[in-house]
Amino acid sequence: MNILEALKTNQNDMPASYKDLSADEMERRVREIKQKFGKRLFIPGHHYQKDEVIQFANETGDSLQLAQVSAENKEAEFIVFCGVHFMAETADILTDENQKVILPDMRAGCSMADMADIDQTERSWEKLQSTFGDTILPLTYVNSTAAIKSFVGKNGGATVTSSNAKKMVSWAFTQKERILFLPDQHLGRNTAYDLGVPLDKMAVWNPITDTLEYEGDNVEDIVVILWKGHCSVHENFTVKNIEQIREEKPDMNILVHPECSREVVALSDYAGSTKYIIDMIKQAPKGSKWAIGTEMNLVKRLIDNNPDKEIVSLNPYMCPCLTMNRIDLPHLLWTLEELEQGNVVNQIAVDETTAKYATLALDKMLQNV
Repeated sequence: MNILEALKTNQNDMPASYKDLSADEMERRVREIKQKFGKRLFIPGHHYQKDEVIQFANETGDSLQLAQVSAENKEAEFIVFCGVHFMAETADILTDENQKVILPDMRAGCSMADMADIDQTERSWEKLQSTFGDTILPLTYVNSTAAIKSFVGKNGGATVTSSNAKKMVSWAFTQKERILFLPDQHLGRNTAYDLGVPLDKMAVWNPITDTLEYEGDNVEDIVVILWKGHCSVHENFTVKNIEQIREEKPDMNILVHPECSREVVALSDYAGSTKYIIDMIKQAPKGSKWAIGTEMNLVKRLIDNNPDKEIVSLNPYMCPCLTMNRIDLPHLLWTLEELEQGNVVNQIAVDETTAKYATLALDKMLQNV
């Protein structure tokens, strides 16, 4: 289910009165409810969340990590997932039937995940099969809808994370001659390039025009098919940003996420997953200088937590992830107060068939990393 479909479901909206409450009052009420529920309540918080929300997280991490930790918390009846829609879907897939996964604001989607819907994907698969035959294995970034994960699992493929993408792409090439990488073209391109696949052996599938975009003369030379999707945050880091840092602060390290474009990754000093970025800064020597190309809430937190280092955003005009920021303190409090009254609002529930095949894709990844 993408975010538009989610909004059409019968979900409740937060009363406007919550926005009139003071931060102190809301924080006090959240703490009280957390204490009241104890282990029956688990709040996972993604790294990109606002500080006003992340302060109440029982666990902070990346999307798959948080879904796995949620599944391990068997005592938790209610998992209030402070992230975006696809993350809550993955948590629902992995948790037990008696556990309810809740998203505080159903508008918290992911533009990248929504760039590949299931109808487009099935249509593209049919056309790609007619062009290349049974030579393609689908892979999907975990930043995708449950429906896309299910499609990939049904067709023998696997999910990938930004941390294990190289291992999974390498594995995929032991299974088939070609891969279809959904939905983020930049992570797919950067990963394949690092593994030695030339850019002229990659093509982009355009789901709007239903066409394959490539520069070579022979379509048979293509071994990596990239879905035309991207992260709206990471695509806003540019070559000009890097050139400006190099000119103004030539001794500053540039560290970016692999969801950035190939050109930006190529010109950076380091590139890696969110965990890689956090660990890199944590282990960096005192006095070191860093320009970081990733989501702004995380960059600000890294600045606050590492006062002994000089840290800036690679793009000084970058905004936080707007959809991730839909989860705020008023929505968190509203969700918890509804739970306190016995009402489960904004529950995320993936149907049994979709969950079955999505689990195959997730399991295949976990078996190979």
